[in-house]
Amino acid sequence: QVQLVESGGGSVQPGGSLRLSCAASGSGISIYTMGWYRQAPGKQRELVAVITSRGSTNYADSVKGRFTISRDNTKNTLYLQMNSLKPEDTAVYSCNAGLGARVYWGQGTQVTVSS
Repeated sequence: QVQLVESGGGSVQPGGSLRLSCAASGSGISIYTMGWYRQAPGKQRELVAVITSRGSTNYADSVKGRFTISRDNTKNTLYLQMNSLKPEDTAVYSCNAGLGARVYWGQGTQVTVSS
């Protein structure tokens, strides 16, 4: 069993930055692929960024060059550094860990970008 707890969300002005964290508990976290997803009001959940156990990354086109996903396997923690935030980045951000048929989700953290 894996548990994921996000933190770091909040309100920020356009152009600002936030860093999200996702603390994972459970065995074997380092071999899971982990990712960040977001869901804005009235929209479907979408992939933001993903990182494999080996550190390979992939990003949604809308966040490339602005967001950076990383992981610290010694701390069992996933990060999302978000820079140059835009109002359209406003959403609930959730972390995800997956290994084969095993998929786990955190409860989500709200990010609001507004002037």
